[in-house]
Amino acid sequence: MSESDQTTAPAPAQEHKPKRRRRKPRRRPSSWDLRQFKVPAVAGKWRFHDFDLPLPLMRAIHAQGFDYATPIQAEALSHTLLGGDVVGKAQTGTGKTAAFLISILAYFLEEPAPDGQKPGAPRALIIAPTRELALQIEKDAKALARFTSLNVASVVGGMDYQKQRDGLAKNIDILVATPGRLLDFHEKRDVDLRQVEVLVLDEGDRMLSMGFIPDVKRIIRHTPKKEERQTFLFSATFTEDILNLASQWTQDPAHVEIPVTVDNAANIDQRVYMVSDADKQRLLVNLLQQESFERVMVFGNRRDLVRKLDDVLRKAGINVAMLSGDVPQNQRVRTLEQFREGEVQVLVATDVAGRGIHIEDVSHVINYTLPEDPEDYVHRIGRTGRAGAKGVSISFVGEEDAFSLPEIERYVNGKLPCEHPPEGLL
Repeated sequence: MSESDQTTAPAPAQEHKPKRRRRKPRRRPSSWDLRQFKVPAVAGKWRFHDFDLPLPLMRAIHAQGFDYATPIQAEALSHTLLGGDVVGKAQTGTGKTAAFLISILAYFLEEPAPDGQKPGAPRALIIAPTRELALQIEKDAKALARFTSLNVASVVGGMDYQKQRDGLAKNIDILVATPGRLLDFHEKRDVDLRQVEVLVLDEGDRMLSMGFIPDVKRIIRHTPKKEERQTFLFSATFTEDILNLASQWTQDPAHVEIPVTVDNAANIDQRVYMVSDADKQRLLVNLLQQESFERVMVFGNRRDLVRKLDDVLRKAGINVAMLSGDVPQNQRVRTLEQFREGEVQVLVATDVAGRGIHIEDVSHVINYTLPEDPEDYVHRIGRTGRAGAKGVSISFVGEEDAFSLPEIERYVNGKLPCEHPPEGLL
């Protein structure tokens, strides 16, 4: 749905018996009210005020600095708030995480937990393919639930097992999980999935490509039937395999599509520097020593390349950290937090950081090597230019990258501006 399409009321959910009905939100005493959250009506945009959300949730939305719903939020909420299932196509950075979290929290604030809810039995289960994405979703969920008594927890691999197990020993409203660790806890009976009311499968295409679908199928078999739960499935692509899985796991879903194109990143200044492979390191160092480069992500295709770049930049006196599959999970989490807080200026990463990681104020993305998959180009540059800010992406195209460039241009349906690096950088 384009922004111009939002001038009309959101389309109603597809006709089927709703899994729940909206009730008047339970109001809690608070010194905060909607008069403190003034958002003018603007043609072509939907405000969160337009969805009749519970006051504690509106307060959190205001605290997060959200004013107007993104296209996927506006379209998805028009279905999910009525209890319908949704299959959504959207790339990272479009606001899909907030779309499903707002729907879940609105429901739980309106409908109390059922009698007899047991510890370790979540009402909502969100499955993500990577630890980083799961932890980001957990962080976003806690921010939106900050003015409620709802509990959010996560279980992911590579993190403190006993600490996660202790967290499961209490009532949980929202559980965010990666498939392997969730199955581990389920087999040990620390998690009970029979009371799941809302199931979210995020980045379905990545779960498919990473081989997680058998595990996900095992997990879903332990949840209520699809007629008895609400299900959201999000994916950056709608392949035949994804659509087949969606038909198995959802009931009469609304299909919401936000195309994966660079049109969604019109505020990103995209540049391509033609440079020999031998000159790339010198160009990178000279670029990063410019004062205008504030918070930068540098992408390389291989772990060994990322290690090498990390070493080269450290020796050049640049404040850099590395993120790849070689880095232990606890260190990856610390590195991301340091980058978010501005303690690290440059993050050199493989595509493990290309999707699902929400980091504000990334000023530049540098593709040291072009990705092999054209879609990853869009996900990489989507790390900058978020939330209306201006961003810059710079791609180094050498001899080895020349074959990838035409495929990327076909994918984004446009020519990328190729030039020689500015004088003085080589």
